Amino acid sequence: MNFPLAFTPEREAKPRKIGQTMVIDKGLTCVEAEGMAQDAGDFIDYVKLGFGTSLVTKNLQKKIDIYKANGITPYFGGTLFELFIIRGQFNEYQKFLEQFGIGMSEVSDGSMYMKTEDKLNYIKELKKNFNVISEVGSKDASVDIPTPKWISMIKAELDAGSQKVITEARESGTIGIYNADGSANRELIDTIIANVDINKIMWEAPHKPQQAMFIKMLGANVNLGNIATNEVIALEALRMGFRGDTFFQFLPENLKQK
Repeated sequence: MNFPLAFTPEREAKPRKIGQTMVIDKGLTCVEAEGMAQDAGDFIDYVKLGFGTSLVTKNLQKKIDIYKANGITPYFGGTLFELFIIRGQFNEYQKFLEQFGIGMSEVSDGSMYMKTEDKLNYIKELKKNFNVISEVGSKDASVDIPTPKWISMIKAELDAGSQKVITEARESGTIGIYNADGSANRELIDTIIANVDINKIMWEAPHKPQQAMFIKMLGANVNLGNIATNEVIALEALRMGFRGDTFFQFLPENLKQK
């Protein structure tokens, strides 16, 4: 911080295990990526190169190297994994990661149908050579996953070797753990919190009200993902109580105005 303001929450320095921020890069230029990494890199733990953008990104290796040089872990979005899997090219997928020095793999089934057993086997196989994170939830609004199945899937994927499980919301924040209007599916979220170690959950929260909700529920050191590249510093301010939405969150009771 530029000034040691009183009554602010503790934030771990990187590499941190809690309070992580995952940013979604939907097509930054290398110049933009370098600017974000240099000025906001302390607040970014992961950058996900969204969907299949890594297949068409010019100067991909240069961008990856920029993130690594600034202490940020880059990885390819889960949709890329699915693009290879549906074509029967699992080995080629691993070679693609290795080609660009990507040490983390996201396993998801949000765009295609995949048997649970197959998904767990992919996690188990990938963890031999990569750090694995996985995602639960569908990108198709017509697919209804009952709450008990969410819990069983999250637990099974963690047991299979996923280091963290991402809760699907898409970059729109209108699916999965949210309703179509962007409001929270609190029954689902509360059940996940009650049954899973929240430090192993990465909540996708692309919009400020969603981010503020999780910070108020779970504190400044909640893991939040799918953050827009131009919202990194704004999110850190929200975590610290430096915005109206969380202004009173970390103040002692005698300073809170009723």
